[in-house]
Order: sequence, then C-alpha cells, then structure tokens
Amino acid sequence: MHISVDISLYPLADEYVELVCDFIARIEGIEGVSVAKNTLSTQIFGEYKTIMALLETEMERTFNRLPYSVFVLKIVGLDRTPNNCDC
Repeated sequence: MHISVDISLYPLADEYVELVCDFIARIEGIEGVSVAKNTLSTQIFGEYKTIMALLETEMERTFNRLPYSVFVLKIVGLDRTPNNCDC
C-alpha cells in the first residue's frame, strides 16, 4: 500500500533553515520515496512501511539534535503524487 504524507517541521530555534533543509535532504536520499517541496510543507510518497520507518528514524534524529522541534503530519492512505492524482 502506498501512502502520502504532508509534513511540516518547525524547529523552535533561531537557525531553523539548516535543520529543515537537512531533514528534507535526508528524506530525498531514500530510495523508493518521492518528495515534493513547497514553502509551507514537504510531501512524501511511497510504500507505507518505508515511509513510516523513515519518519521514525528521521524524526528521532531531529529530536536528538533539537528537542524543541514540532512536526505536523497529515497522512493519506493513497498515492497522491501530483502526477498520480485523480483531481
């Protein structure tokens, strides 16, 4: 089963851009995951187990680096890749 996740990261720190860019770069490097970025959030698309495993790993890595971070997630049980949408 493929899913889509809309994720926003809000590091509560002055130097937040580097943390956000680093998080996105790590996700972009994972095979089988498609990434779409905009100014407010990042969308990731892929196999359920792959996406959930990467979220667990990368969110923990972010919290270890900066515990004062907030993640906002919206998860859809369909592949909503922009070129794969029925809209």
